[in-house]
Amino acid sequence: MVREEVAGSTRTLQWKCVESRVDNKRLYYGHFVLSPLMKGQAYTIGIAMRRALLGEIEGTYITRVKSENVLHEYSTIVGIEESVHDILINLKEILLRSNLYGVRDASICIRGPKYITAQDSISLHSVEIVDTTQHIANLTEPIDLCISIRFS
Repeated sequence: MVREEVAGSTRTLQWKCVESRVDNKRLYYGHFVLSPLMKGQAYTIGIAMRRALLGEIEGTYITRVKSENVLHEYSTIVGIEESVHDILINLKEILLRSNLYGVRDASICIRGPKYITAQDSISLHSVEIVDTTQHIANLTEPIDLCISIRFS
């Protein structure tokens, strides 16, 4: 077995913020630099930082959506411009702020024709919608859209 000696480094890691901005109510951007790193260290540190940061994020988010007469995620509903999948993606992008813990239920019941935004959807007193202009769906015909939502 051959051992290689690695010369000790006296370099100090430097961490600095290069750029930081708020693009809109839902998008924040930050560009940070950590240097100097040896080959392969960036991936290891990046993965560890990502896991640590995601583990520390607290928040309120939609965990379940259920609607009557919808067979599966990729179906379409007559009178709605978006597919069920697009509506789910739009609901997923709603940012909620709350200091409550546990599971809560809410529902959306809207009659069309109407352009539905996040402001029309969740009306619980304990939950604040960060961006009320977030698009959910566009009802083009006089139909009823009822969706039950569970968030935690």
